[in-house]
Amino acid sequence: MPPRKKRHAKAGKSKKPLLWILAILLLLIIGGAVFYFTSIYNQLDSMKKDGENSPFQNVETVDVDTPDPPKWEGTEPVNILLMGVDARGVKKGEIPRSDTMLVASIDPVKKKISLFSILRDTYVPIPDHGKERINAAIIYGPNTAMQTVSDLLGIPIQYYVYTDFQGFIELVDAVGGVDYEVEKDMVYKTIADGPEYDIDLKKGFQHLDGNKALQYVRFRHDATSDFTRTQRQRGLLKAVADKLISTTALVKLPTILSEVTPYIDTNMSVNDMWKLANVGYDSTLGGSEQIPPMTLLKEEETSSGSAVLGVRSEEKLKQFVQDTLSGPEPSPSASPEATPDSSASPSN
Repeated sequence: MPPRKKRHAKAGKSKKPLLWILAILLLLIIGGAVFYFTSIYNQLDSMKKDGENSPFQNVETVDVDTPDPPKWEGTEPVNILLMGVDARGVKKGEIPRSDTMLVASIDPVKKKISLFSILRDTYVPIPDHGKERINAAIIYGPNTAMQTVSDLLGIPIQYYVYTDFQGFIELVDAVGGVDYEVEKDMVYKTIADGPEYDIDLKKGFQHLDGNKALQYVRFRHDATSDFTRTQRQRGLLKAVADKLISTTALVKLPTILSEVTPYIDTNMSVNDMWKLANVGYDSTLGGSEQIPPMTLLKEEETSSGSAVLGVRSEEKLKQFVQDTLSGPEPSPSASPEATPDSSASPSN
């Protein structure tokens, strides 16, 4: 019998180190998870800039008369205005006109995302500021920009995300770049922009880092100019989004956010971002359209004689947006083509 007691004693002792190891591993996992989500929360929270940190600190008095955007309850479709600006040579406190304007419409019921890219020379009424090119709306503040786009598309705009060229470069680099099909050679050089903003891309499937991706979405020096540029922007944006939600990128999310947060401003709260992230992760890209569509475009002139783009029918434009939003739910394999299609060519 004594030998049996010894065996029991040894078995009891052998379990204690194992339990301690499991306890330590559990604490490390919990600690790592707390650090991971705390880092993400802090980075997301710092995207919403206030006071002197806000790029719109000097336009708050101009924007104050524009109504606040409607609240999003989390169940109905939500629309986000994405604005990219060229901030080169801009003094602190000055707001450049937007170089890129897109609206992402997310339907949490259909699990569908629709993208609308707005031609920047579209001539529209800007609340309290008369008619101007739509890319000027942002200089009067983000609320004014959201209201202007809302009036044009006929849908409420709840949120905005604002960044500049450098923010786009940092985002693409932070996700490790994207593999993408460049549909043709793209070359454009100018002394005014400086060599760091030269465009020199070769046709073919290739890896685009932040600088090359920016060259791709900036290029508009061809026969179709801004028409095909907006389509390229939508296609590349989807490629970046796909890379961002990959497993590898999710693991690196705190690092990615730390790289891009200084260059982003938004009116979303962290709670809004969490809700949108959950909806967006399970959604598929459906419609991807240019605003105004080619069939509703018309050439106009301002009072000073500058060429701008008008809309043939505001009612038909709003109906076009609704038709896109109410289109069939996308299949899981659906994705827009990387190269522009023939529908983007302007009519003679």
